[in-house]
Amino acid sequence: MRRTANPALNRSVFDRSLSDAGGEVMTLSGTVNKSFTLILLVLAGAGVTWFMYFDGNPATNILMIGGAIGGLVMAIVTSFNKKNSRITAPIYAVLEGLFLGGLSAFAESYFPGIVIQAVALTIGVFLGLLLAYKSGWIKATENFKLGVFAATAGIALLYLISFVMSFFGSGIGFIHSSGTFGILFSVFVVVIAALNLVLDFDFIEQGAEQGAPKYMEWYAAFGLLVTLVWLYIEILRLLMKLASRD
Repeated sequence: MRRTANPALNRSVFDRSLSDAGGEVMTLSGTVNKSFTLILLVLAGAGVTWFMYFDGNPATNILMIGGAIGGLVMAIVTSFNKKNSRITAPIYAVLEGLFLGGLSAFAESYFPGIVIQAVALTIGVFLGLLLAYKSGWIKATENFKLGVFAATAGIALLYLISFVMSFFGSGIGFIHSSGTFGILFSVFVVVIAALNLVLDFDFIEQGAEQGAPKYMEWYAAFGLLVTLVWLYIEILRLLMKLASRD
């Protein structure tokens, strides 16, 4: 089984799960169906906080923060308890939707039209990379995976350091800057997030070919959603930086 940079979809996950396969097994079509289900749940959750924000409901921030924290908790739970991912993954999707809805509404209030641009770009990147992967234009070689993994880990570490520094009234300025360096950094992060999709496609395909247990469809769909959420947030962040320069 091959390596993937997505922490929710790594080699050891399928290696440990293959021994559980005895009945129904994971399929590509099943994973696709469950991925669409999770995306619909994200949209449902996002719709709640989106409309609450524009209605001026003061509970919007509470739901948004609760969604962010709850989504993180459910992501951790799902990662460590993949057999119950058919339950925890949908819960994660709804909670993440609550966060994304509030975040998107906030961005839209400052930069009208920015959300539809971010959504369109996210879909475009996803479909473009899926086509490139299925056509063989992009191959998830071991060196490719190691490079993406290292870049992803570096970005995560940088964000963590900036988050910790924020408690002391400091931070890493260029991460949030709308200057040239800040925009180039966001472009880099978007590219790395997008390349994680290629690794996810490869991992899911390998899991289906090796006959992973049926419940891994939910887990694989969850892992793919994690990458899509990250990609959308980073694209939205980049567009906001660009819009603030006008």
